[in-house]
Amino acid sequence: MTDVTYYTQEGLDKLKEELHQLKTEGRSQISKAIAEARDKGDLSENAEYDAAKEAQGHHESKISKLTNILANARLIDESKLDTSKVLALSIVKIKNIQNGAAMTYQLVSETEADLKSGKISVKSPIAQGLLGKSVGDKVEIVVPAGKIEFEIVEISR
Repeated sequence: MTDVTYYTQEGLDKLKEELHQLKTEGRSQISKAIAEARDKGDLSENAEYDAAKEAQGHHESKISKLTNILANARLIDESKLDTSKVLALSIVKIKNIQNGAAMTYQLVSETEADLKSGKISVKSPIAQGLLGKSVGDKVEIVVPAGKIEFEIVEISR
């Protein structure tokens, strides 16, 4: 059984766009590479042909994976989500109790995660420690660097 994954509209649109690109331009480029390699002669000793066929297999695998992800994707209506506790798609401002550093993260699906833009996976250690908590709660989260204690300062959408 596959997991249902929740997405923002932006994340869902990116996945659909990537799948469309893979099915159109991507397949076209792969078939051209195979045709060019085939034109170079004997297929039994043609490393270029073998590489192009292998690339085709990887490409089709990626299409299959994305199709499966989209089949199990669910769009979350952010306007109806509770902001009294941390949930998927919450924007959470937390403060490191030890050094006072404040950080803001949005909890998103694994495929939407992008630390540079402040989006972390709901399956990450920090997100797992924050889920279900409310403003003012203190949480101790085990990260690769050790245990860090955070205080939840604000929750929004």
